[in-house]
Amino acid sequence: MVHHESFQTVTGSINWDDPMYKLYEKAKKIGKWNPADIDFSQDVKDFQSLRDEERISALPLISAFSAGEEAVTLDILPMMHAMANQGRLEDTMYLTTFVHEEAKHTEMFSRWQEAVGIAHMDLSVFHTDSYKRIFYEALPESMNRLLTDDSPEAVIRAATVYNMVVEGILAESGYNAFREIFKKAGFFPGLLEGIDYLNMDEGRHIQFGIYTIQRLVAGNDEHYKIFNDYIDELWVHAKDFVNYLTQLSEQQEKLITYESKINIDPTLLKQFAERQYKIRKSKIDRVRKYDSVEELEKATQ
Repeated sequence: MVHHESFQTVTGSINWDDPMYKLYEKAKKIGKWNPADIDFSQDVKDFQSLRDEERISALPLISAFSAGEEAVTLDILPMMHAMANQGRLEDTMYLTTFVHEEAKHTEMFSRWQEAVGIAHMDLSVFHTDSYKRIFYEALPESMNRLLTDDSPEAVIRAATVYNMVVEGILAESGYNAFREIFKKAGFFPGLLEGIDYLNMDEGRHIQFGIYTIQRLVAGNDEHYKIFNDYIDELWVHAKDFVNYLTQLSEQQEKLITYESKINIDPTLLKQFAERQYKIRKSKIDRVRKYDSVEELEKATQ
């Protein structure tokens, strides 16, 4: 049984300047949106106005996001457990908002699917082996390891799959695809409103992952290798799934012989995902020559 030996707020105070406390403050101020308040009435009309082939073109992204948001909601708690075990109060405080936000993201997609009439459909048909490797296997494996192992290696791997790959590469690429496809076409304003809220929330989530990995990697080549090897391993599966989505788009374009209301650039998702992968790696690579995140921050001010 683990016992507390002291409490930070009794022997001292919350560190108001801690990066994780600042994320907590942002979440309190910005993250007040309610999925139940989003109006999907126009989305229903838009969905009904589409032909079958056009409707189908929207489903793979919806499927990926809906399951993905549920997965990260179910799998986030071990990270809070690990930070609490380590006595990282500010991290734990921030993660309370993180959990709440992931639940709202799951709710938002479920409400949209119900509103447009596809809640009865089994969208898991779009989950490839590569998708399953990340969301069905690697994510819960790495996160649940934290329940019994909060070592630097375990935390790095958990933050890498969750924050850098699932959120930093795949989700960011998905947001961009939603906007490029549906915003340009003038469709699904409710869904796009929700996407904007998700994007703001997950920007904070990604910052948590970057900082968490940076503080463990700074001045430690062994820890950097753990991160670099694991993100490269996961990128193979992420890239395969992105290629699958691209191929589906190309197949749909061949089936549509009329002037479609929805125009999809088959290379869009692929190029954006590749860019996000390189950005995530660069965010961690830049701390390698410093002994701490604080040194990096001072040097780049």
